[in-house]
This record gives sequence, structure tokens and C-alpha cells, in this order.
Amino acid sequence: MNLSDSVTEIKGIGDKTAAIFSKVGVVTVDDLIHYYPRNYKLYEQPVPVSSLTEGDRAAVFCRIVSGVAVSRGRRYTIVTLSAADDSGSVKMLWYNMPFLRNVLHKGESFVFVGTIRVKGASRVMEMPEYYTQFNYQKMLSTMQPVYPLVSGLTNNMVTKSMRTVAPLINRSEDWVRPELIERFGLIPLSKAMYTVHFPENKEELGKALERLAFDEFLHFILDVRKMKETNVKLVNSHVLTSEALSRIDGFVAGLGFKLTDGQKNAVDDIMNDMRLEHVMSRLIQGDVGSGKTVVAAAALYMNAVSGYQGALMVPTEVLAQQHFKELTRIFTPYKIKVGLLTGSLSAKERRLVYERLRNGEIDIVVGTHALITDSVEYKDLGLVITDEQHRFGVKQREKLGLKGNAPHVLIMSATPIPRTLAIILYADLDISVIKELPAGRKKIKNCVVGTDYRPSAYRFIQSEVRAGHQAYVICPMVEESETVDAENVVNYTDELSRELGYGIRVEYLHGRMKEQEKADIMNRFIAHEIDVLVSTTVIEVGINNPNATVMMIENAERFGLAQLHQLRGRVGRGDAQSYCIFINVKKTDDSMARLKVLEESNDGFYIASEDLKLRGPGEFFGIRQSGDMDFRVADIYRHVDILRMAQEAALEM
Repeated sequence: MNLSDSVTEIKGIGDKTAAIFSKVGVVTVDDLIHYYPRNYKLYEQPVPVSSLTEGDRAAVFCRIVSGVAVSRGRRYTIVTLSAADDSGSVKMLWYNMPFLRNVLHKGESFVFVGTIRVKGASRVMEMPEYYTQFNYQKMLSTMQPVYPLVSGLTNNMVTKSMRTVAPLINRSEDWVRPELIERFGLIPLSKAMYTVHFPENKEELGKALERLAFDEFLHFILDVRKMKETNVKLVNSHVLTSEALSRIDGFVAGLGFKLTDGQKNAVDDIMNDMRLEHVMSRLIQGDVGSGKTVVAAAALYMNAVSGYQGALMVPTEVLAQQHFKELTRIFTPYKIKVGLLTGSLSAKERRLVYERLRNGEIDIVVGTHALITDSVEYKDLGLVITDEQHRFGVKQREKLGLKGNAPHVLIMSATPIPRTLAIILYADLDISVIKELPAGRKKIKNCVVGTDYRPSAYRFIQSEVRAGHQAYVICPMVEESETVDAENVVNYTDELSRELGYGIRVEYLHGRMKEQEKADIMNRFIAHEIDVLVSTTVIEVGINNPNATVMMIENAERFGLAQLHQLRGRVGRGDAQSYCIFINVKKTDDSMARLKVLEESNDGFYIASEDLKLRGPGEFFGIRQSGDMDFRVADIYRHVDILRMAQEAALEM
């Protein structure tokens, strides 16, 4: 078997299973080897029930002290039982597993493994795994990888296939010079690749993740440097006309509000770049809600008046639709035509947009990845803007740039990256920073609270909804479940509906939904057909609903500060006072210290700097916080020291 072979060469994978693997981008054996776990289950010695606190993932050895009850909820069959050891009792709860009444019986003892929630005076373990004492002994001190999944793909299918290709993993060739590996104290690539799938302990896994993060950063930096060398040589064939330069002040005045100093400076930077000898490659880095879209609109206006087409690429269909509506409103008085191109358009609608782009009938097109498909041709593309850059890789960025005759490239990012790191990550770009918020925006009021505050938070959400506003509730991923984030969000939605009471419309949103389904729910939320949206972090990217005034984040300690700040940015976008409630489940001194940074500041750049100080490079577990950026393992906040190592290695290579 070779790395380039189809996964159908692996024993047990036929055409049907291969089709499921292809949904997660695994087509070849090499794809499978690079399909890394998103987390790991640790199996440790059972602890007394009395020692369990909310948020702990632990094992308990208990005797079942009740019968197994099966009831039907609104969306699920619910199985419950009570179990106890000498120190206390715990309620076990499963969804859609009615067969358990034939497996678990009163009087029997099992090791139950799961995450604890405290409800009133009771401890509850949701969706626990269960083992006989003998079988659990064999699991002790092992680490089981948990892979990202889609419908039809199970963790067992991935791990079984991975064991089959393990000999090939051990033969992975190293592409980094031995002296660099030795100098930076890294392990060989083959060992890192093997360990990430089959870890023996935390220490070995930490070394493996360090090496893989190093490689990802190094590839990224080398790609960026290659792009920079290419761009420096590209002659500007889309120079702004004198008419565009003379009309920009009138356009800005017609917006109906004053630009901040940061916005003015960014517009000036763009105007100067687009007049120079070589093409523009610029990053606009602005905090959440700082008004980057207005700067993009000014750039698109100057480009259109000069007679060139512009393209704005965003990561989601909902965001594309929002930008399309807003830009259409802004540009209609100037007779500048705006088009929309997304994956959900019908074949007929797409063909019409392709034709209008080719003929130059569309001046500005807004879209998702659909903008870089082979079918899209432009008459004269002069400016490419990518919004939320951290969601696009270097290759995608490059592909969109190649669509025209060396168009100008403008990148916008709300990810608050400290300047020292931004210079490394965006070595091919000039950087403009927007620090101020537009006039009239009220600062978000923040509070960090424990789980005992939940009832008060629910009452507060009720009062805001009754005042005509809306709210978000964010749930983190449930790592113990093969249904990943969906189940936790759905269950929480049921519970919250009961708590908030009749008349308050609660819906859920998660990453497992189809793109159109997600778009429909977000559009209904924006149209105020939903009062409270329970969601995973899928909503963090640029959704604009000025009527949403409350953001409540469950298990806030499990997220990075930078991602929490991004999530918080979904509120505070209108005139009304907005609030963010961080529920700190663990209540440790460390988690309180981290979350207090958010309670005391709304400045994303300050928060990002503090995140670097508080986390450090040795922390490898938990929810990723810096978006995609071509990285599967590397994280710019956790692995900052490794990023600097990779920069040093890139200079030598």
C-alpha cells in the first residue's frame, strides 16, 4: 500500500465507506494519516462520587441503586438511573439509548466515565461510558483519540483504519534538516505522526503536537514568503483614476456618519497603495465592530469608479448575504451594480452571475468560496477583498488573486493578533490597524459568574427578550459524544425552553447542519423570528444582528480569551446597552484570573496579549481559538514560541 493509494485499498473500506470519508476530505491513505484527532479521552483511576465537581470528566465505580427508567422527551428518548458508592450518589442520563434497560440492572456495579453537571443538589453524568471493573482495568492510563466526525462516520471506523496504516506512518520522511530538529529539541516527524494517533501519555503527546505545530507554521511561513516574492514583482495594472481620487471624499461624506481616525488612515493607506507602481497587498486589522466593512466599501468604490471589478469573499453564506444587502444599499445611488455568488444558488442563477461577471455587467461581487471555482471568469478584476482572513488559507487567497490580471489584494481580520505575531504570519502584507469603535457604540457590560448564577442569567435573558431584544447562548463541544457538538446544543435548547417558559422562541444551531439550514436559522434570527439562539462557536464569524443584546457563554473557561472576545463581538452592534455573561464552571483561580481579563476590558488587542501571557506554549488541550489559517494542530496563541522557532528555521531554509 502507498500513501497515494485510495482509502479503498485499506481493509474494511469499500466504496460506500470511502464516500463517507470523502466528506471530511479523506480520499487517499496520506489524507487519512493527516486526519488528526481533535481531542483525547483520558482513562484514569476512579474517584469517589463526593469529590466530583461541575465540569469534571472522571471515572466512578458505582453500584446501580435504582431501576432503569425510560421516558420520551420532546426530541429524545431519555434513559436514567441512580448509582452510588460509599461517598454519595450520581444520576446517570443517556439520550436515544433505550436498549440500556436490557444491559444495566439494579444491583450491578460498573465504572462510569463522563462529565459531571450539577443540577440543584444533585450530580448528573450525561452520556457516560460504562465498563465492567475488569474491562476498565485494561483501559487505565490510556489515551483514546477522538476524531472529527460526520454523519455515518464513527470514531471506531477511523481508529480501526488508522491501525491498518500504522506501518506507513512510521515510514514518514522528514523534510526538515536534522541539525534544525536537534537545535529546537524536536522529535522526528515519523514519531510525531505516529504518537498523535497512538499516544502513550500526555508528555509524549505534547512533544508530538509541538513537532506537528512547528511543521504547519514552517509550511505556512515559507508559502507566505513565496507569495511576497511574487507580489513584489507584480506591476500595478489597475491604477486608481483621478476621478476616483476626487470623488472619494464625497462618497465618505454621503455615508451619513464620521469615520474614526483608524478608518480614515486605512482608507488613505489603500488609496496610496492603489496608486503605486506595484499591486497592493494589505491587511486591515480591526477589533470586533471597528467598522472594517466601511473601509472595504470605500476601496470597492474607488476601484469601481476607476472602471475595474471588485470581489469580496467571506467564509459563510449568511455573511455573504448580509454584505450583499448592505453594499447594494450603499452603491445603488452611484449606479454601481453588486452581485451575489454562493453555493446555494441554483445552477441557472449561477450561470447568469458567471455571464454578467464575464461581460462586466457586475461591478462588485460578494460571495463565499464559490468565487474561486474554475467556472468564474472576470472581465477585469482589479481588487480582491477577503473578510475574516483567518478562515481562509494561503492557497485560497492565492487562487482568488490569480482570477484577475494581478488584482490588488485587501485582507480584513477581526482576529486580535499582537503586532509581533502579525508581522510573522502576514509577512507578505502591509498592515493597517483600526483600534477605535465607531461613535455611538456602547461598551459591552461583562460579568464572570459561577454555575449558581444560571437561574439569574435565565431571568435576565427573559427580561431582555420581553423588552424586544434577542440573545445568544454558546455551548462548547461535548468531547465525549460521537455526535460531537450537536447533542449538547440540542439538549440545552430543550432545557432552556423549559426555563424561559412559554412564548419565548428558542432554537439551536451547530456545525453539523447543512449550509442552507444554518443560513435559514441565522436569517430567521436576524428577522427576529427567533428570540434566543443556542449555538456552538459556528456564530463567531461576523454575524451582524444589532437587536441581540445578551451573550451568555457556558463553560467559558474552556475557550481561549481571543475566541471569547470574538464571540462577545456578536452583541453590542446596535444602540441598546449589551451584556456578556461568562459562566465559569471550573471556578479555579487560574480560570478566574483569565476570565477577569475579559470582564475588565473590551480591547481585543490587549486581550490577545494577555492570552499569550496567561496560556503559554505548553498547553495543548482544549478548544482551538485562532481559526483555520491552514492549521490543523498549530495555534497562534498556545504555540507562540513554536511560531518563532519556525520563523527562525524559515530564514535559514
